Amino acid sequence: MLGALTVLGFAPFYLFPIPFITLAALLFLWRNSIRAGQAAKLGFSFGMGLFGAGVTWIYVSLHDFGDMPMPMAVVALLLLCAYLSLFPALTGWLSIKWRAMAPALWPCWVASLWMFAEWGRGTLFTGFPWLALGYSQAPYGMLTGFAPLVGVYGVSWLLVLSAACLCVWFEQRKLKQAWQGLSLLGLLWTLGLGLQWINWTQPEGDPVTISLLQGNIPQDMKWREDHILTTMEIYAKLIRESDSQLIVTPEISIPLFHDDVPNDYLAGLAAHAIGNEGDVLIGMAESVSSSRQQYYNTMFSLGKSPEQRYRKHHLVPFGEYIPLKPVFGWIIQVLNIPLSDFSRGALDQPPLQLAGQRVAINICYEDVFGEEIILPLPAASLLVNVSNDAWFGRSIGPWQHLQISQMRALETGRYMLRATNTGVTAIIDQKGRVLQKLEMFTTGGLHGEAQGYQGATLYVFLGNALILGFAGLLLMVGMASVFYGKRKTL
Repeated sequence: MLGALTVLGFAPFYLFPIPFITLAALLFLWRNSIRAGQAAKLGFSFGMGLFGAGVTWIYVSLHDFGDMPMPMAVVALLLLCAYLSLFPALTGWLSIKWRAMAPALWPCWVASLWMFAEWGRGTLFTGFPWLALGYSQAPYGMLTGFAPLVGVYGVSWLLVLSAACLCVWFEQRKLKQAWQGLSLLGLLWTLGLGLQWINWTQPEGDPVTISLLQGNIPQDMKWREDHILTTMEIYAKLIRESDSQLIVTPEISIPLFHDDVPNDYLAGLAAHAIGNEGDVLIGMAESVSSSRQQYYNTMFSLGKSPEQRYRKHHLVPFGEYIPLKPVFGWIIQVLNIPLSDFSRGALDQPPLQLAGQRVAINICYEDVFGEEIILPLPAASLLVNVSNDAWFGRSIGPWQHLQISQMRALETGRYMLRATNTGVTAIIDQKGRVLQKLEMFTTGGLHGEAQGYQGATLYVFLGNALILGFAGLLLMVGMASVFYGKRKTL
């Protein structure tokens, strides 16, 4: 129940205080566990609630659009939730296994354990950092001011630290030291609010006019041969209706290989962009072999600037490529997913020079990985995410993805422009605030302005290294205190 309630802290609900409350309750239960195994079970149950309620959109992707049989889709979702729940279970086990340390150290200990667990699940087996607790605080939570310094994992650490301090205070509230800890907690939150007023990056040049296009192509129609021409006409019309300097279409907005798109179609789009004194970004698959055994998920630029491209690097396992094909190759036969074996683009690709801006592109799932988003920074002045969240249907998945983009804007001090097939298409400013957005499942263009920024936040310079190093040091201090305490009792 506590885990399921925690989902209310994330988009589209944005009830950011709730994870603080549910975490405090979980930590209180951990503190009162008789054995470490009991705490592990509580952590596992919390995880099953969090992920079972929070990633139900995976079932929609597998069953509704991937044509996976319902029983198999349910089992796949449960297995994924069980795997993800192992991380809070391990955190609970370790938090109690080492609880002999002083109460003043335990909040730092459990916060560091939780943060490493989140980082671990966001890294192992290509990573799945969805629903990291720090995201729940974007953009208006009291701790988001720390995002430009320590990133989403650092915000998670601070959130768990806050909940642990409350938990210890409740236990020790008759002692003076407990109230001092609560005062420090208030100081931490006040500092977080104050940090939100600091501008870590500076505007560069004049704002650029932009159009983010949302074709609203139903997922079950996207790859049908009899609908491809209609899709091309929809995007050509939306592009011609825009007079913006930078026009962005979603991920693989044209469901063809680049070489198969008629030259006059692309030439017409390029001519329109040149007439606007700007450029258009258009998503297509890119084949680099005549047999089409190697192909990329690519964004191409057309217009005033020389043609450039960005190839997606971080692919979705079982959606865009099949890991360990000798073992899992059969899944291709079960899932009805076109182009399910993409090749990876290079990890560190330079920003594209478009419409007078230096644009760092990330495609769909890539913006979940903050440590990769910062690679083209501080050179890039704008961030652009293109996605096809139609796979999520009418679930909460697209809204959670929007909130992830809001956190990336906060971490980098850059505008994040989102162009999606069915939503949520949005303009997000450098503070993570949604300035404009289109209604979901509508066809149209989101027209506005985006300000380029220069400079770098501390997170851009250090990435996750700062919080990982700091938390690792705290774990060593905690372990040393337990060993020292045991030696004194001998």
